[in-house]
Amino acid sequence: MATQQTIAEGAAPRVPLLYDPRVRGIAYQVLVFVGLFAFVYWIIGNTAANLQRANIASGFGFLQGRAGFDIGDSLIQYSSDSTYGRALVVGFLNTLRVAIFGIITATIVGFLVGIGRLSKNWLINRICLVYVEVFRNIPPLLVIFFWYFGVLSVLPLPRDSIALPFGSYLNSRGFYLPKFLWGEGAGLIALAFVLALVFAWFVRRWAYKRQMATGERFPVLWTSVGLIVGLPLLAFIVTGFPLSFEFPALSTFNLRGGVQIRPEFLSLYLALSFYTAAFIAEIVRAGVLGVNRGQTEASHALGLRSGPTLRLVVIPQALRIIIPPLTSQYLNLTKNSSLAVAIGYPDLVATGGTTLNQTGQAIEIVAIWLIVYLGLSLATAGFMNWYNARMALVER
Repeated sequence: MATQQTIAEGAAPRVPLLYDPRVRGIAYQVLVFVGLFAFVYWIIGNTAANLQRANIASGFGFLQGRAGFDIGDSLIQYSSDSTYGRALVVGFLNTLRVAIFGIITATIVGFLVGIGRLSKNWLINRICLVYVEVFRNIPPLLVIFFWYFGVLSVLPLPRDSIALPFGSYLNSRGFYLPKFLWGEGAGLIALAFVLALVFAWFVRRWAYKRQMATGERFPVLWTSVGLIVGLPLLAFIVTGFPLSFEFPALSTFNLRGGVQIRPEFLSLYLALSFYTAAFIAEIVRAGVLGVNRGQTEASHALGLRSGPTLRLVVIPQALRIIIPPLTSQYLNLTKNSSLAVAIGYPDLVATGGTTLNQTGQAIEIVAIWLIVYLGLSLATAGFMNWYNARMALVER
């Protein structure tokens, strides 16, 4: 009678502990965690035992040892007497340089080609189509070889360098540019530039609040350009023009002075930029086509022409579709920079490989590679996720 009364009152029957979904879920997670911990512990112990058996010292103390090898392309001061740690820093900075410049160039070229794929001009449309189909269907390593062996290596020797504007030269040993020599007061110019960026940010924020409150637009673009150009220029004048140039001079067999951009960097930078731009172009085209056609028709009904409609209406909405897949292309470009070892560019993988061959610290070098590339990827993805959240539609 008591059981029937309990069921009649609507009380749920007691579930055995073994069949409780919550208990089973927690139990499965605990088992997975214990198994994963045991697997990692076994790997670490097995690795330590193998290293001890082979009489190989573990740890990162080797980073303080003398490297003993030269690096041809370095953004910081480096010599063969520097440490292994500094050599890896040089490689990391070279990787970062390729990634940053490659992402900027690939984005610009990709946007132009993607918009060109939608052009009604038959010639522009076909040229952009051929570009996309060619570069998208060739392995990136072959593109690097094309620029390095097929373009840059067949340029004239230094004695027959190609003269370019602004005192620059191009030959088989790279691209030579004038070198900036800053004098006293250059720090004030840099400070003025930073202040101009801060003021431009405050102007943009103030203009947005003003437009939301009154509906009146403020010329943010030209105001920002005036600040970013005007303040450093004013500081440049006040400090007495503390800038001179060292132009590359053509000697008997080589060029002296100036700044040399080596062919290894040029080929890697151009290859990764043009290769990634082909994928970005298709992302841009898909993003623009993803915007409702009614937006374009409404803009034309308001009197906007095709150019302003694309710039002010279509592209801002297409960015919300473009940004997520664009992040993947930025990550791919950064990781593809490791192909630099094929042409001798001293990136992180190349300098780390030389260090590995000399020290035998394979596990430590591979760990450094993993940490650095993982850190770069997470930083890029984090920034793009933040920007995507800023561009997302906010529903009321």
